[in-house]
Amino acid sequence: MKKFHKCFLLVMILTVTGIIVACGDSKAGVSGSGNQNLSLLTGGTGGTYYPLGGQIGKIISDKTKANITPQTSGASAENMETLRAGEAEIAFSQTDIAAYALEGKEMFDGKPIDNIQAISSLYPETVQIVATAKSGIKSIEDLKGKKVSVGAPGSGAYINAMQILEIHGLSEKDIKGQNLSFDESAEGIQAGNIDAAFITAGTPTGAVEALSVQNDIFILPIAEDKIQALVKKYPYYAAETIPSGTYKIKSEVKTVAVKAMLVVTKDLDEDLVYEMTKAVYENTDKITHAKGKFITAKTALEGLGDMEVHPGAARYFKEKGVSK
Repeated sequence: MKKFHKCFLLVMILTVTGIIVACGDSKAGVSGSGNQNLSLLTGGTGGTYYPLGGQIGKIISDKTKANITPQTSGASAENMETLRAGEAEIAFSQTDIAAYALEGKEMFDGKPIDNIQAISSLYPETVQIVATAKSGIKSIEDLKGKKVSVGAPGSGAYINAMQILEIHGLSEKDIKGQNLSFDESAEGIQAGNIDAAFITAGTPTGAVEALSVQNDIFILPIAEDKIQALVKKYPYYAAETIPSGTYKIKSEVKTVAVKAMLVVTKDLDEDLVYEMTKAVYENTDKITHAKGKFITAKTALEGLGDMEVHPGAARYFKEKGVSK
């Protein structure tokens, strides 16, 4: 009988020990295979972040111990707030919006976000002011009194729209502003519910491509003197040209762009971020999106200003001889 009790006690000890070990191995964010589950915030389905995020996420998942789940979102500003809340680990953003988040400016006025760092900049995000050829809108001044989508509330496109209107002596009061996503903007122009839209995204942008299938579209140019004034006041901008043939437009269009970037939370493991950064920049041939050709280690730290680079990413770029 004593022998039975000893055996029973041993079995119970081993069982409890097994439960404790199992619980220790199944902590939040770690899959059964030992890989870490991470969320990558992108943008709306009609922009560039979403399709590109899917490809980048797959590369990281295939090459590292991170399982990446891309998620749709309201893009840059919303992404920064989600990182602040600890509800995701990686996000796409415009470089200007990430800088405003760190500095507590614009939509983050007085509420800086201090738990984010950069991985890298990726490609130019072009400010596209879209109308149809039949609308008769040929200049930014022509937007006065018109129904104009200025991007989702608090989005990067909204800030871009306000700053570009300002340089042209206009404000939101001079237009009938509509807060619409890229897809909603394209649908609104198609249906005749709005006259034009500000869209900040890598070209070609899915929503604008869809619009151009059934419409001759017109991209409003920004004059050279206005570009210079904009860049002087808001240095995150750079001059940009949309080539002829894009969306079937007949002539190139002068406009401006900011940079798209990847942002992570500070507390992500240095070795993991190193491996993720390495995976992306050493497998760019697997990025089939048109913007993949701009994603290179050589230009990865351009446009980041004073933003801190995560130590894991910094280590990779140091090995590649790349610095700000």
